Amino acid sequence: MLIFRLASRNILRNKRRSLLTLLSMGGGFFLLCLTLSMSEGSYSNIIDIFTRDHTGHVQIHQGNYLERPSLYKTIKQADTLIQQLESDSRVIGVAPRIYGSSLAYGKSKTFPAQVIGIDPKRESKTTRLKSKITQGKYLSSTLSDQALSKDGYFPAMIGFTLAKNLHLSLGDELVLISQGIDGSIANDIFNVAAIVGDASSYERMNVYLSLTAIQQFLSMNTISNNLVHELAITLVDQNQSRDFAKQIQLQIGDQELTVAPWQVVESSFYNSMQADKKGSYVSMGIIIFIVSIGVLNTVLMGTLERTREFGVLKAIGTRPVMIFTLIVLESFVLSIASCILGLLLSLPVIYWLSVKGIPMPEPIDMGGIEFNTMLGELSTYVIALPSVVVIVSTLLVSLIPAMRAAKISPLKALQSV
Repeated sequence: MLIFRLASRNILRNKRRSLLTLLSMGGGFFLLCLTLSMSEGSYSNIIDIFTRDHTGHVQIHQGNYLERPSLYKTIKQADTLIQQLESDSRVIGVAPRIYGSSLAYGKSKTFPAQVIGIDPKRESKTTRLKSKITQGKYLSSTLSDQALSKDGYFPAMIGFTLAKNLHLSLGDELVLISQGIDGSIANDIFNVAAIVGDASSYERMNVYLSLTAIQQFLSMNTISNNLVHELAITLVDQNQSRDFAKQIQLQIGDQELTVAPWQVVESSFYNSMQADKKGSYVSMGIIIFIVSIGVLNTVLMGTLERTREFGVLKAIGTRPVMIFTLIVLESFVLSIASCILGLLLSLPVIYWLSVKGIPMPEPIDMGGIEFNTMLGELSTYVIALPSVVVIVSTLLVSLIPAMRAAKISPLKALQSV
């Protein structure tokens, strides 16, 4: 208790210097919080847009389907697995999908296209596909509307670029040719019910059918109506994707199924984002360096001014470790006070950034979705990391003056001016 009283007295002895140090460290804390909040908030927003676009936070496939896709690598008894996942409170939605490559024909041209079978209701809960309809109507969730429509054809939603290349518009006929799962040639005519996305979106060359339609098209209904290639899962908290994937992999107990978080499914995007994220750490390192130099200057000047005082303390029997502890404790008290000050300054700003954000002068198009606001993030991580950095860096720079004061000879100290 005595050493704490001495540390407090020494801090208050030179109020002006202590105040300047406090403001410097508090300002550093504020800048670190702001930088980290904008960095984490922007990346979280981008991840949310990217994963809710089509990937989801977790995906389930048969074996190595991600590396080597195949029409025959299907998830069996998908309905049972979907019901199990939908009962989990961490899950927002589960979207079953069937994939097939095809040759699309419209008017007088042909183009390759990716055919994707979806459950319209579940897909709309899992991704933003429904909101990306630019013309026409989204596929209905009812079996009666999924069944044969105009002229006896199933409805289809097609990507913007594919529709443009084939000169197709709403109500036109689309011919698809592919290979059935039974080895037969799959071919059928579909009615264009909607145009999806734009020229830069993920869906630009896709064709979307209901699960009923694609199962008939690829002859999958001759084997089972419960086969899919993929289950895309959206979670309440995207940060739980890795842990959720590991837990579900253990719960399923089927070694043939692979549960992968979005970081694995979209590894190239994740790796590029991580590389870009490291750039923000450079700016934070510069802030830490500037704050540390200011703290070092303050502590060192305070130590030099009190050289005779330390000499007297050592002459009357004070141990070096006590002097060392005294100087480190002074720095620690200053760092705690600066964190409290920085927190009071940064919390209102970070809260406003997390709710309102900063509007961008020019919106950035990400796969047909506009990214027009830079949002901050208010979390324990955003507050805790700057606190740890400020306290640790302050304690580190105080070690040199503290060791110098602890080792000083009482005679030399008393002889100093």
